[in-house]
Amino acid sequence: MSPTEFRSRIAQLTAQLAGRPLDTTLDTWLNAEHGAGSPTYQQLKDACQAGVAEGWLCNREGGGIRYGRIFKPADDLHGFSVDVVDMQDIAGPHHTHPNGEIDLIMPLEGEAQFDGRPAGWLVCPPGSAHRPTVSNGRALVLYLLPEGRIDFTR
Repeated sequence: MSPTEFRSRIAQLTAQLAGRPLDTTLDTWLNAEHGAGSPTYQQLKDACQAGVAEGWLCNREGGGIRYGRIFKPADDLHGFSVDVVDMQDIAGPHHTHPNGEIDLIMPLEGEAQFDGRPAGWLVCPPGSAHRPTVSNGRALVLYLLPEGRIDFTR
């Protein structure tokens, strides 16, 4: 897996997300069409694990969290940026999502959950805020941010 191949896989997904509201309808659709156990989910999880192992994903560390923005928002990604974090039984820094956030939760160890959700997708609507938390194990979480917008709380 290369970053170029990874980008292509993400672009195929974001093409299906372009222009859709970030809401519970999208959350339900993503989990039904691309949720845990689906080919899309497994391909993205395998790609993220390969990227971490090869060092081009989650190549920074701070506060016990490995993280990194692999792609800035771009036309081929339909305006989304792409970040991946590697977290184990930890809460990250509080932030808001001015334009919303789409998260792919990929447990690696234990019965890991992200913000109380198991493997699959979590859609946070525009204006939402949280302290991203992985509990009950270790997980990779892929973040799709419209226009790359995220505001960390001071």
